[in-house]
Amino acid sequence: MTALESLVALVQTGLGSLAAYLAAHVLLCLLPAFFIAGALAALIPKEAITRYLGRDAPKWISYPASALGGFVLAVCSCTIMPLFASIYMKGAGLGPAITFLFVGPAVNVLAITFTGVQIGMDIALARVLLSILFGITIGLLMAWLFREDDEAHNEATNGQRAFSEGANVPARTWVFFLLLLGVLIAGTLQVGVLTDSYAAFSLPGAWAADLQATLNRWVPPDASLGIEGVSVHGLFLIGLLTLIGGAAWRGLNAVDEGFGPWTFVALGLITLTLVVASFDVVTTPQGLRVGLTGKLMAELILLGLVWWMGLTQFEPYAMQEWLWEMWRFVKQIVPLLLVGVFVAGMARAVVPAAWIEGLAGRNTVLANLAGVLFGVFMYFPTLVEVPIAQTFLSLGMHRGPLLAYLLADPELSVQSILITNSVIGKRKTAVYVVLVMIFSTLSGLIFGWFV
Repeated sequence: MTALESLVALVQTGLGSLAAYLAAHVLLCLLPAFFIAGALAALIPKEAITRYLGRDAPKWISYPASALGGFVLAVCSCTIMPLFASIYMKGAGLGPAITFLFVGPAVNVLAITFTGVQIGMDIALARVLLSILFGITIGLLMAWLFREDDEAHNEATNGQRAFSEGANVPARTWVFFLLLLGVLIAGTLQVGVLTDSYAAFSLPGAWAADLQATLNRWVPPDASLGIEGVSVHGLFLIGLLTLIGGAAWRGLNAVDEGFGPWTFVALGLITLTLVVASFDVVTTPQGLRVGLTGKLMAELILLGLVWWMGLTQFEPYAMQEWLWEMWRFVKQIVPLLLVGVFVAGMARAVVPAAWIEGLAGRNTVLANLAGVLFGVFMYFPTLVEVPIAQTFLSLGMHRGPLLAYLLADPELSVQSILITNSVIGKRKTAVYVVLVMIFSTLSGLIFGWFV
């Protein structure tokens, strides 16, 4: 095979992974997650969380609050650093701030959802639980080791007074958030009541089988490389995603200034796409069999309630803020995500499986440490790190070292270390880096023992 033929094959593999990903994982998983992240960022005041992070707050309040703050503030590995710097400089204690920095990306709703769908809920839940446990431990150790510096910082920033102004979260906001969460759960939870078809109809014609055969030639399914292929249903959904992208660009870029016709076109297309994605569509020699699933019924009810609440229970400006924050997440993350999926697809065809198996194929201290060090030198934003991790999993990496990498990647990249140093100083940063390496390695080992 010539160099040009090899390059073409690599690009085809990358594009195949990207197409399969768009068809299978974006809609019922990521679209609702982006809306949830936007609602958390726009509708829940940050003061409602940060007021509990002061050094003088009871530890049983400040540390759990900081551990869960990433979920409420919808932080990812891209945005955790400025938020960490902000809450620390405004008076948060060193311990709670460090806990927030370590735990935040792991409990981000986007990271939890995507990790669970792409890699497995065992990794997603372990990432959440172990990061919370060890994040609090690291925070407590940092606060104790640097207690004199922390006291001086507390006095310099007026301590708890920076958080004395509370902020209540209206009940309607929690109901709205739960409805959005319901849309996500109904679309991704694999239980019979949701996945079973209760009625079906057929779209006759040999065109469906012919089109599926063409798609299989263009995007050959390859289980060994983790490429699922593209179905006729998936192709139609990719087309809807393309329409959403064009309408959203015109309707959401300036939504903070007001609603326009294209805003409602974009939201209508998103609603339609979530509904279409809920059908159970199977290609047969006679045509397409379309099943009406429990998932479809649940999505119709939940999306209807979301529309009703958005139109009747909130001021227009609150909905503008929500959509703007959601669109900001999309523009920030999706381009990097698509590039990451494409590169990960090519990496699957290039990286020797024997190399991965030899380095991190077992659950040992060295293998987990290798996963941690990989996060230092190969930083990927939240969600991009997931397809990269899936690539190494498919090539033979043990799930223990994989978890160690996912925990260490947001905190121990070169740029994260430099930013942390600028906020808390060299000495504290050095100790923090060592603690993260130790506890991330330990997390991988513990998780690996059970899998």
